[in-house]
Amino acid sequence: MNNLNLAALVKSEKRARKRMRYLALLHFTEGHSRTAIANMLKVSRTSVNTWVTHYLTHGISGLDDKHNPGRPAQLSAKQLVNLKEFVQRQSLSESGGRLMARDVSLFIQSEFGVTFKQANIYRLLHQLGLSWITTRSRHPKQSQDIQDAFKKLPAVNDP
Repeated sequence: MNNLNLAALVKSEKRARKRMRYLALLHFTEGHSRTAIANMLKVSRTSVNTWVTHYLTHGISGLDDKHNPGRPAQLSAKQLVNLKEFVQRQSLSESGGRLMARDVSLFIQSEFGVTFKQANIYRLLHQLGLSWITTRSRHPKQSQDIQDAFKKLPAVNDP
């Protein structure tokens, strides 16, 4: 690749990191030493060496950003499905009370052997498409018939 093509790539590239790599190659093809290029661009000589080596072995595609997969997930897809089913089952139970992050954390720890902090429980539930907004809990002994009968009683303090 000649200097004109590299200069055009430098000018047209939107991403700063990639533009810096192209600029380093442009200086390299112009005959500058790798140390001088590092000083001009205010980067380490090791970075310049890496960029030039990738260019010489893989061509211009060697300067592309590599895919960074990140940290692997602690729960598998099947475990996430089991977790979602547990939360949905517990939220629909008639026993009253609320399902708290502590309860979800204990379930994950007992079933899957993985420990999560409370903030990560909420993040995990959000990833599963579950909202943490809850309705007011019902007391297990609550009865609609008794409430209706109470409403029909005359108020003693009314004038």
